[in-house]
Amino acid sequence: MRSRLATRSTRLVLAAAVVTALTATTACGPEDPSETGAAAPSAASSSTGDGKGETPSGDSASASESTSAGTSKSGGSTSGDKGDSAAGDKSGYGQSCGTNDLDFTVTWEAQPISHYLVTAKAKSGITCYLDVNTPSVSFGSGADGVASPVWQGGEDPIKLSGSSVAYAGINVKTTEGEGGKQFENVIIATSEDDPNPAEVELPDAPTVDKPIVTNWSTKRGEVIPRIV
Repeated sequence: MRSRLATRSTRLVLAAAVVTALTATTACGPEDPSETGAAAPSAASSSTGDGKGETPSGDSASASESTSAGTSKSGGSTSGDKGDSAAGDKSGYGQSCGTNDLDFTVTWEAQPISHYLVTAKAKSGITCYLDVNTPSVSFGSGADGVASPVWQGGEDPIKLSGSSVAYAGINVKTTEGEGGKQFENVIIATSEDDPNPAEVELPDAPTVDKPIVTNWSTKRGEVIPRIV
């Protein structure tokens, strides 16, 4: 009888041990990947690696490109508008004529008194004013070649634009005899301190000695140089 009880007890102990082992194994085994975290490394790798790396950088690049494009467009429009107004054709009023704003021609006039006629015209697209009434005229670089003003004629200021012109008269020789030097060009400027004087070819090579020059005028008859 004791032998049977012992055997039965042993069986019960063994059975309990098996149940315990099975329970422990079931509790520790991978029942659900979401609970055990087995798939978590893969998801984390996707979001922190490929997913996170591509999406934010893509969004950032798109935002950067969009912002850059917007800025560039706005900047281009602004700089374009500014360039149009700042680097335009100098058509504003009140600007003084510089020598390089004008085109000059010199012709020989025989009547009523022989002289050279200077014609000044604004270059295309330019509107300016001759604020200095008398042009600066010289022959060569020497002081004896500088034309003296005779203060004849003149309007102040003279507006030059489009087809409008201004005239000045030059008498290259006011002395008697054969003295003087020959010149093929005359140097003209709108003022004595103009940094860009124009050198204009004369229709011939006259002898120059104590030259004189009139004021600017819009009337040709007022710029006939006379010694007074």
